[in-house]
Amino acid sequence: MGKSLFTKVWDAHTVGTLADGRTQLFIGTHLIHEVTSPQAFGMLRDLGLKVKFPQRTFATVDHIVPTINQDAPQDPLAAEMMAALQKNCDDFGVTYFDLKSGKQGIVHVVGPEQGITQPGTTIACGDSHTATHGAFGAIAFGIGTTQVRDVLATQTMALEPLKVRRIEVNGNLRPGVYAKDVVLHIIRMLGAKGGIGYAYEYAGDVFERMSMEERMTVCNMSIEGGARCGYVNPDAKTVEYLRGRPYVDMSDFEATAARWLSFASDADAPFDDVVSIDAADIEPTVTWGISPDHGVSICESIPNPDDAETEIEKQSINEALEYMKLPAGTPIKGVKIDVAFIGSCTNGRLSDFREAAKYLKGHKVANGVKAIAVPGSQIVAIQCENEGIDKIFSEAGFEWRAAGCSMCLAMNPDKLIGDQLCASSSNRNFKGRQGSSTGRTVLMSPVMVVAAAIKGCISDAREVFSL
Repeated sequence: MGKSLFTKVWDAHTVGTLADGRTQLFIGTHLIHEVTSPQAFGMLRDLGLKVKFPQRTFATVDHIVPTINQDAPQDPLAAEMMAALQKNCDDFGVTYFDLKSGKQGIVHVVGPEQGITQPGTTIACGDSHTATHGAFGAIAFGIGTTQVRDVLATQTMALEPLKVRRIEVNGNLRPGVYAKDVVLHIIRMLGAKGGIGYAYEYAGDVFERMSMEERMTVCNMSIEGGARCGYVNPDAKTVEYLRGRPYVDMSDFEATAARWLSFASDADAPFDDVVSIDAADIEPTVTWGISPDHGVSICESIPNPDDAETEIEKQSINEALEYMKLPAGTPIKGVKIDVAFIGSCTNGRLSDFREAAKYLKGHKVANGVKAIAVPGSQIVAIQCENEGIDKIFSEAGFEWRAAGCSMCLAMNPDKLIGDQLCASSSNRNFKGRQGSSTGRTVLMSPVMVVAAAIKGCISDAREVFSL
């Protein structure tokens, strides 16, 4: 019987089995940033330990860095955290992509573009959206500060074995339907807790046709569906994306590529669960509530709690409607927005800005809407600027910012004010996620964000741009 990619990678990195049944797993690549690493390094110092394999750890600054005047953070805590990361990297010999490197950016953008993210390996980072790297056929986990310490000190971590769910999406996506819509549809269908205890394997011809950046968007949000990680099997696109990247060994690239491809799931691999989805059933999807599984197609209405099948579901809808200040049973299309945000580790890559700019060109942001565009890395920013994409955004009325996590989680100056409603290309719509305890977030694709920015309300991009 064959094996899934998950099983192959897990087995190849298993150091041993602990008494409680957990696996001690070797971590091939460790990514760190300024927020979850200072305490971990502090624990190493307290224990008199060194970083076990410093060459396997890579750092960047992203969460707290401002997207305006990056060289002079005004927040004392932010400046302290950035200084701590620099010192820790210097003291422990860790590679650091700082603001002066030209390579800084969101950790889940930097890893792939540098070729640090590679198929068949295990990756850990003190950030929940580490699943992004699964787009390359890696098994990538978000971890907490104590586990960051463990990986720094031992290059291993303890994990419970996971089941594997294969999610197959076949057929042709409709015009105006993007990778973000696919993953929001999956999360809506399976639930925000549906993936607990699972790794998700994304398969089928829809994912095979996706670019690497689109695959990253899908894998990025695996955690929003409750999965521990998500991945796409490596293929020729994976190989070509990585060819010539700075951290890819090119001495015998064909042999390296063959090894990468060998990790793909076997045709007869068993799975604990299989879910099949018809691509034609997916429409542009947006969230309406306070969880990523609170999603509807742009043609649908906001749920009515009276239609709930269970009391728990009814309570959940009522809580979300109260927070979002949206009337039950009304169309989601037409809801007024105050802010439009394009960026994040979900949709802050070159292809995201290219696609959004294609439809934004010649339009203007609606009066009263604050619109910002934040590249996922310094390299993405340069690529956009070389193609004139930044000018398209600026001329339309977007603020073109420097690289960082920005308004995705608002651990920096980019925050909602009061109960502003934001059309966002990011990954979470939790209460207070974007910096205001009453701020409201509606998740959607970058092209849908552009449509909302132009119209001043949640809109169907297919109608706005005649898709």
